[in-house]
Amino acid sequence: MNINTDFILASQSPRRRKLLRQIGISFVHIPANIVETVEKSCTPSQLAEQLAIKKASSVASRKPNALVLGADTLVMSRGMILGKPSGDLEAADMLRQLSGAVHKVHTGIALIHQASERIVSVVESTDVTFGQITETEISNYIKTGSPFDKAGAYGIQDDMGALFIEHINGDYYNVVGLPLRRLYVLLRENFKDLITF
Repeated sequence: MNINTDFILASQSPRRRKLLRQIGISFVHIPANIVETVEKSCTPSQLAEQLAIKKASSVASRKPNALVLGADTLVMSRGMILGKPSGDLEAADMLRQLSGAVHKVHTGIALIHQASERIVSVVESTDVTFGQITETEISNYIKTGSPFDKAGAYGIQDDMGALFIEHINGDYYNVVGLPLRRLYVLLRENFKDLITF
């Protein structure tokens, strides 16, 4: 699949960049400059979708002829949204909360082509079951530095983070940060004039 216009990823995530490369999409990444505020009236899935739209809109307003992808991933556990931990203590608290429990990962994705006034968005949700993890495992994982740029303080694709996951119900790539099948379907159904298959 070739996208016959500039394709921009409005994200700093190295995992999203890696996933786009994995499926052969050429792109540039321009991080969106937005304030990620939490609106109390929104459900977590609505918030993920709104933040994805805000990220894509931020870049599309500067690059109207490009097709811009925004994405945002939220981890929801026991009624709380878990963002990226600010330090060791918060990371440890998050991992303790996830231990032995099921949590939900919501990823909102938005595609905007401002020149043709097209905006499409969707949310993918996946249930993730953590096994019981020990304080030693938590401490050793935090020492790797991996939890600090990830919502919920873990990466399913990490060497050690992968060991914590007992089961998932849904899209694996959604937990990594970009639901590839949903992205493909959005592109195929809404932007065929910009794509060569």
